Amino acid sequence: MAARMRAFSVGRPVVLSNGELHVGLNRYGLVHDFYFPYVGLENHSAGKDLRHKVGVWTDGMISWLDDGSWQVSSWTADGALIGHTRAVNDQLKIMVEFDDTVGAEVSALLRNIHVVNLADSERDIRLFTHQAFAIGDSRSNTDTAQFLPDSDAVLHYRGRRAFVIGGRSHGKVPFDQHSIGLFGIEGREGTYRDADDGELACSSVEHGRVDSTLRFKLRIGAYESARVHYWIAAGTSIREALYIHKLVQDNGLDEHIHATALWWHEWLSPVRAASAHLTPEYRSLFTHSALVVKSHIDKRGAVIASTDTTMLNYSRDAYAYCWPRDAAYALWPLIRLGYVSEPRRFFEFARRGLHHGGYLMHKYQADGALGSSWHPYVHGETSAPPIQEDETALTLFMFGQYYDIQKDPRLLTEFYESFIKKMADFLAGYIDERTGLPRPSYDLWEERFITSTYTTSVVFAALQTAATLAEQSNDADSAVKWRSAADDIYAAAHKRLFGLERSYFYKGLEADGEADKTIDLSAFFGSFMFGLFPVGSEQLNKSFDTVCSVMMSDGQLGLPRYENDDYHRRNGSGYGNYWFIASLWIAQYAQEIGNTELRDKLVAWVASKADRSRMLAEQLHPESSEPLSVSPLVWSHAEFMATMLDMIDEDVR
Repeated sequence: MAARMRAFSVGRPVVLSNGELHVGLNRYGLVHDFYFPYVGLENHSAGKDLRHKVGVWTDGMISWLDDGSWQVSSWTADGALIGHTRAVNDQLKIMVEFDDTVGAEVSALLRNIHVVNLADSERDIRLFTHQAFAIGDSRSNTDTAQFLPDSDAVLHYRGRRAFVIGGRSHGKVPFDQHSIGLFGIEGREGTYRDADDGELACSSVEHGRVDSTLRFKLRIGAYESARVHYWIAAGTSIREALYIHKLVQDNGLDEHIHATALWWHEWLSPVRAASAHLTPEYRSLFTHSALVVKSHIDKRGAVIASTDTTMLNYSRDAYAYCWPRDAAYALWPLIRLGYVSEPRRFFEFARRGLHHGGYLMHKYQADGALGSSWHPYVHGETSAPPIQEDETALTLFMFGQYYDIQKDPRLLTEFYESFIKKMADFLAGYIDERTGLPRPSYDLWEERFITSTYTTSVVFAALQTAATLAEQSNDADSAVKWRSAADDIYAAAHKRLFGLERSYFYKGLEADGEADKTIDLSAFFGSFMFGLFPVGSEQLNKSFDTVCSVMMSDGQLGLPRYENDDYHRRNGSGYGNYWFIASLWIAQYAQEIGNTELRDKLVAWVASKADRSRMLAEQLHPESSEPLSVSPLVWSHAEFMATMLDMIDEDVR
C-alpha cells in the first residue's frame, strides 16, 4: 500500500473494537480515532483538533494530558482487548489511570478512570472530559449537541449517527457540570477552555461544529483515590444510543468490562493453545498480534489495513481500507488456528465486491464500496483494469487453504460457481501470449505496472488451488484448464524470471519485456512461499545468498522492501526504511531450510523493535528505529503470527 505520501506516525498504542465501534487511543491516552458503525469507515473524531481531551484541575491549576506535563504510558492486556494507560503529573501530584475497552455486547467506549492524589493532604480534584466530533467524517458544521437532564447525559448527533456521553463518580454520582459550545470556527478554541477556572458554564445546546465538556468533582484524601466511570454509547439512532447508555447506567460499567474480558478470553482460546508451544519471550507479542488483527476486522467481513489516521494530518489519505491482499495475509494465521467466522465473512465480502470480469479491485471501503485509487485504466498505449492481480490470486489461494482446513463441503456449494470459478477463469485468461506469464498489472507495492515475479508466483499457486477445488466440485474440464495454465506459467517463469547477472529473481518484466533487475524481497518470498521455485532449487539458493550478501551485509537484520525504496524515506543512506514483513519473510525461509540461527536472530530483532505498547508499525527508521507510516499495521502483526506458527509446526513435528 504505497500511496504517494510522506509522513511519519507515532501511531496508536491502544486500539479497541467490537467489529462495529473501533476506537484508537493516542500516546496521551486520548480518543483520536472513533469509527462507527464500520471498522475503518466514518471516523467521527480524526485529526489534531478532534482528539478528545482529558484534564485535571486542582489547587487553582488545570492540566490536560496532552500539554506536555504528564508522563504517559499505555499498553494492552495480555488476555483481552482492554487498554491500560497511566499518566503521572509530578507538578500537580496527580496520577490518572485508565482501563479502557469497547463493549463486546454493546457499542460503547467504556473508561474506568482511577484518580490518585499523590499529595500529603486532602484536595478538591476535578476531572474534565472533552468530546469533539465531526460526525460522519463531515466537516460541514451541521452537528448538534444537547444536554439531556432526564438521562444525565450529553448527546451529540447528526443524521443517523448518535453518541451519548455519560459518567458516574463515587459509584452513583453523575457529572455535576457540563458545557456545550463551538470549536474550530468563529474564533472558538473549544469548550475545554471553559474549564480553565475549574468551573463550566452549563450551556445546554449548540449546533454547527460542536463540542462538549463534562466535569466530575472529587474530594480525595492524602494518598487516596477515587474512580470515575465514563462512557460514550454509539447508535445509528438517538433511541439506540440512549438504550445502550441506559444499559451501562443501570448495569454498571464494571459488569460490561467484565463481560467483555470474558468474551475475549473465550475468543483467544486457540491463540493461547498455540502460544503454549512458543518460548515465553514471544507469547505476549503473539497474543497481542492476534488482538490487533481481530480489532481491525469489521463484523461484515472487511479487514482494515490500519485505522491509524495520523497521516491525515499530513497527507490526502490513510490506510483505513480493505486491501484484499492485506486481508488475506491477516486472516492466514486465523485460518491456521481454526477460526471460522472471520475468514468466511471476508470471503463473502470479497465475493460481493468481485468485478463481473472476475477480478478484485485495488481496495474497498468497509461497507464494500470501491476505495480511492491512483491507478489508471490507461498505461501508455495499453488499456487494462486498474488492479493488482495478486490480490485476486491471493484471495483465491487463501480460500483453498481455508477449505482444506475446514473440510466443509458447503463452502464449495456456496462459493465455487459464484466466486472461485469466476476468479480462476480470469487468472487463466489474463496471460501475455508473448511471455506466457500473467499480463502486466500493478505490483503488490502499488507502484509499478509490470509482470512481477511475486504476482506470477501467487497466480501460479491460485490456479493450482482452483484446479484442486474444481476436482472436488466434479468440474473436470475447469480442473484441466486451470492446471494446464499453471503449468504453462511455471515453465515460462523458469525460463524468464531468474537473472544470472545478479543471481536473483527479477523484480519483474516491463510491458515491453525488459527485465527490472532490482532486488525486491517480494520476488524471493513469492517464489518460495507459493512454490513457483522449489525449496532447495538452484535459483532459490542463489537468491538467498544474494539477499544475505547484498541486503543483509554486516549482519543487518532490518530489511527494506527493495533496493532504494523511497516510500517515507527520511535519509539518503542505505537501501530504504526497514519493513517488519521483509525481515519476517526471510525468517520464514530460514525456518524452511532449517537455518534456525538466522531465523532466531530475525525474530528476536522484530520482537525487540515493537514499541512499548507491543505495536508493530509498517516501517522503522533505519538509524533511530522510529516507527514510520502507520502503527499498528495489521500485516506486520499477521506476518509475526505466521512466523510463530511456522516455528510451532516444526516443533510439533
